[in-house]
Amino acid sequence: MTGHATDTGDVVATEGAYAVVIPTLGRPSLGATLRALAGAEGPGPLRVVLVDDRPGADGTSPLPVRIPAALRPVTLVVDGGARGPAAARNTGWRAAGRAPWIVFLDDDVVPGPTWCDDLALDLAATTPEEGAVTARIDVPLPADRRPTDWERNTAGLATARWITADMAYRRAALESVGGFDERFRRAFREDADLALRVLAAGWSIAEGTRATTHPVRPAGRWTSVRLQAGNADDVLMTRLHGRDWWTRAAAPRGRLPGHLAVTAAAAGALACAALRRPAAAGACAAAWLAGTAEFALARILPGPRTRDEILTMALTSALIPPAAVWHWLRGQAAHRNAAPLDPRTGTTGGPSRAPARPTDEERVRR
Repeated sequence: MTGHATDTGDVVATEGAYAVVIPTLGRPSLGATLRALAGAEGPGPLRVVLVDDRPGADGTSPLPVRIPAALRPVTLVVDGGARGPAAARNTGWRAAGRAPWIVFLDDDVVPGPTWCDDLALDLAATTPEEGAVTARIDVPLPADRRPTDWERNTAGLATARWITADMAYRRAALESVGGFDERFRRAFREDADLALRVLAAGWSIAEGTRATTHPVRPAGRWTSVRLQAGNADDVLMTRLHGRDWWTRAAAPRGRLPGHLAVTAAAAGALACAALRRPAAAGACAAAWLAGTAEFALARILPGPRTRDEILTMALTSALIPPAAVWHWLRGQAAHRNAAPLDPRTGTTGGPSRAPARPTDEERVRR
């Protein structure tokens, strides 16, 4: 593989060449990601684009990372504007020159020791109709105890269908659907949305063999409560892709129906108490308590059952249902006017057009 980066930022690329795009908030884990990429055996990237998405980053505050010497000649740091990972990835792939493949990595993953070789094999095995190639994500869990709720949540990334922790897309496929939908402001569902739109545009997605490790990063006690913001993104997914998107994306449905019931019971208990109806208030409170206890036990029993874990599960199991309902309602309001996708093009609105196909120059030959 040959190619080079010029002073103007353009990349002269050959078939099978690739650029790597990493959106980052400047976390310390970025250094490990870059060191693993630099040390991986095989043909390296034509360009590495680091999208600095830190709030307030405007180019005056350098990204806090030491770029390995092997990557410095091809690394470009661009400002992401703190608009979230979907927008940051769009900024990155559009700044990556003309490499026919764009590989998205997260800033907290560790590519395997033969990752570059394995990626080259993945790309060489694609057909012209395949617009993307997945990777195998490994999440190491403790061997000496049961995983915590947060560790089990992170382990779910290993079975996520189109996770952009490590995902390769043809530039032509990205261009055919306009890239990521920037309405997804969190690192949640933006990858499934893009893959569904690429499939709708007539491409297929291949399963790759390269391996990337996604360590479990530290998390605070209230992380699981903050993650309920994703319920608003699920509303947008339903508006765009229909009610069957869960099945097509092989995404777990979660417990929103139960959270709605538990939250309604809590609201009913408060309302009945205010109306001086103690019997009804007691019944609603009992329903809330039963639902909350069931939820807490479902999270406690598979875990290590330490004192701190039990306390965290008890507290957050009471807060998660109303938080989930709040974000679901917020999503209903925010995305009430979102237009469904045209199933023939993978885009919203506009005239229908034939699905984009790769040109001869953009094909990866076996």
